[in-house]
Amino acid sequence: MKSADEQLFIIQDGTEEIIPVEELKEKLERSVKMGMPLKIKYGVDPTAPDLHLGHAVPLRKLRQFQDLGHEVQLLIGDYTARVGDPTERSATRPQLPVEVIMENARTYTEQAFKVLDPEKTIIGYNGRWFSDLPFEKVLKITAQFTVARMLERDDFAKRFAAQVPIGLHEFLYPVMQGYDSVELGCDVEIGGTDQKFNMLAGRDLQRWAGQEPQVVVTMPILEGTDGVVRMSKSKGNYIGLTEPPEEQFGKIMSIPDFIMIRYFRLCTNESPEEIDRIEKDLEDGILHPNEVKRRLAKDIISIYYRPTAAEEAERIFDIRHKPGLAVSVEEKVAVTEALGVEIPEVEVTPDMLTDTNRIWIVKLVVSADFAKTNGEARRLIEGGGVKYNGETVAESGVEVVPKTGDILQVGKRRFARLKVYTAT
Repeated sequence: MKSADEQLFIIQDGTEEIIPVEELKEKLERSVKMGMPLKIKYGVDPTAPDLHLGHAVPLRKLRQFQDLGHEVQLLIGDYTARVGDPTERSATRPQLPVEVIMENARTYTEQAFKVLDPEKTIIGYNGRWFSDLPFEKVLKITAQFTVARMLERDDFAKRFAAQVPIGLHEFLYPVMQGYDSVELGCDVEIGGTDQKFNMLAGRDLQRWAGQEPQVVVTMPILEGTDGVVRMSKSKGNYIGLTEPPEEQFGKIMSIPDFIMIRYFRLCTNESPEEIDRIEKDLEDGILHPNEVKRRLAKDIISIYYRPTAAEEAERIFDIRHKPGLAVSVEEKVAVTEALGVEIPEVEVTPDMLTDTNRIWIVKLVVSADFAKTNGEARRLIEGGGVKYNGETVAESGVEVVPKTGDILQVGKRRFARLKVYTAT
């Protein structure tokens, strides 16, 4: 195990705030001295089925704690999800059905292991204690908070001032999140900056329960692909952890240039020194933004897939977006299929062939449903819009000898693969 100072240096990198940092150092020193790992908590409410790069920011910090030898507890908020986190909400969240919550929870844990070490992660559900919590205990817990304190929260204060209804159950959310820390006996809780109020509630309840209060580590909120508002699936500006590499690459290439360095710091394994160098070279004009963005995309994809997948994703991106790039028909078809577009199969039967086993190209275009009539097919061919096995068809009178696997192409992105049946 590294020394307390070495661990603290690693943990502080990339964090927004550590409350209080002196207590974290004391906990780390005690951990090193006694050879006992700290208990690190991260809670997630399964209100949607997928995780994105924004979720990965705190997950990556958890992985650092794991690599330093500490115990990570990934707490699935199957009960808090029924309340719904009111943070940054201008209205009460609709309550989700239990079966939806549990299905989302299943996918959350699978996706979280793209970042976390499954052998060093303890998975828990807060329904384990909330489902049987006596009401007498609920009264004692809620008595530790006042309505005035709840209204200190900016989101509650705004809604109260605007006379927007606040459900009584919403006041319970930070109390429930705080009580989770009591049940788990946490040393440290990690969350986004938006969770600071809720995590501090955990410190208060741990004191009330006679426990040493947890240290709160807040992580930055990652902006979405628009570079402005937080990454969110509902806002359509997210990059999913399980999205195909080619989709991740395209989305990362679409982010504004000014947000690239922030993505490097929050989403990649590059050292702070290397990121500082990239930032300076960008400012000095030594590096082109497109070059840097490509490196960013490949860095991120390599984390969640593999380096070869990142290279393949870049190639697919170039085939789609670089006009005039020399590309084989096989590559074009592969790109089309990789993007989730099914390549239709065109059956060529013996009755469609001439005595010399040829087929009129016009008939082939119509058979593939790329044209409704022979006249329309002729116009496509004469306009240079039809290719057969990558070669442009020169004129509409051409006949070809078809073979299974041959590729008919119309326009840039319409393909069909031939299936040839021979006479028996």
